[in-house]
Amino acid sequence: MTAPVPTRPTTPDGSYLEGVRTGIDRAAATATPLRSAHAGAPAALLDATEAAVEAAADDLLALSHDLHAHPEEAFAEHRSARAVADLLARHGVGAAVGVHGLDTALRASVSHGDGPTVAVLAEYDALPGLGHGCGHNVICATAVGAFLGLAHALRSGAAGGTAVLLGTPAEEGGGGKEFLARAGAFDGVDAVVMLHPFSYDVAAQPFLGRRQVRATYHGVAAHAAAQPFMGRNALDAVVAGYNGIAMLRQHTTPDDRVHGIVLDGGRRPNVVPDRAVAEYYVRSAEPATLADLCARVDLVLRAAAAMTGTGVELEWDRQPAYLPIRANLELAARWTAHQARRGRTSLPPGVVPTTLTGSTDLGNVSVRVPAIHPMLAVSSPDVSLHTAAFAAAAASPAADAAVLDGAVGLALTALDVLADPGLLAAVRAEFEAAGGVMDVEGFLG
Repeated sequence: MTAPVPTRPTTPDGSYLEGVRTGIDRAAATATPLRSAHAGAPAALLDATEAAVEAAADDLLALSHDLHAHPEEAFAEHRSARAVADLLARHGVGAAVGVHGLDTALRASVSHGDGPTVAVLAEYDALPGLGHGCGHNVICATAVGAFLGLAHALRSGAAGGTAVLLGTPAEEGGGGKEFLARAGAFDGVDAVVMLHPFSYDVAAQPFLGRRQVRATYHGVAAHAAAQPFMGRNALDAVVAGYNGIAMLRQHTTPDDRVHGIVLDGGRRPNVVPDRAVAEYYVRSAEPATLADLCARVDLVLRAAAAMTGTGVELEWDRQPAYLPIRANLELAARWTAHQARRGRTSLPPGVVPTTLTGSTDLGNVSVRVPAIHPMLAVSSPDVSLHTAAFAAAAASPAADAAVLDGAVGLALTALDVLADPGLLAAVRAEFEAAGGVMDVEGFLG
């Protein structure tokens, strides 16, 4: 008897992820958190800044829930940016919306005397069809809370320097931070801090660089039954390229990722397709390995055209590429200390596998300015980013707790930079030892 054809997909086996979670739990039990050799800001100033963030708790949680209930996609976050500006205005801080060449970018700043400049970054774009399935409402609320805490410290005269809040549109594929960087948004900034919700508390989790390539194949149309030999099948080229990428995967590094979709495969089965289009994301953990992987993918896609007698146009980076994050561990150690005062243990690098990651345009900033991008748990370990379950978690009581803990952590870490010249020197030294300012535009060509 012929087995029935299934109408629904099989359920993926979760045993591997269960093993990963067990391994993380074991490693976390014995891991030594990052430690800082620097004193940071005076204790009384830290306490007062924490209290200022807590005083704004109702507004911060309301902002998080408001953004969650009204998700806006990349470059269309008009309501979200205005909500941030309105909240700041209620706290006596003016904000400019539509800065650095982007309609939904936002900038506010508070200064007192001389000193360094620290930028806190807010993301607020959502995912198509999923709303805040990446928790950017949490990112935004923590950034705003951190900025308000820093504004209180600077206005009191207890700290010197400048705090900047940057609303950065279109992290989800649009590369907003790269546009901002090219427009000078980070000029004169000494350090950048932001965070991301996750299923674990992690002080520094690697994020992969990511480039995009769209392959458009041009063939020759023909009747697929009467004269197929007169055609050159563009869909065959897409299939050949897709299969070539599949064969490439077994010869890439463990952290490399290549995944693609077919955007156009023809119109009717009885016409040999004269045009077909595929798009791929290419990811790797280091700029050098990303460049190598992209070159190999480029060759595979061109070879698919040669073997099918079609022509091909390869369009790299229709939107800005994302570089791997270069985490500043001096800053991450101060974050770890301030999370401990909130009752959280921020895991050091190496505990959560590097394969549990994605990509972010914060990477493009982190190779221009010392930066951190810690992860803050808002969900259970079995919930993944970019899912409906994570969207629900982003408005949960756990997310509300993360908003306040994260806002305090970012504020106090930034305050350390403003108040401790020794820390700032160490942050700069680590950044320079890692390669200093990278020529991002030159690297991407």
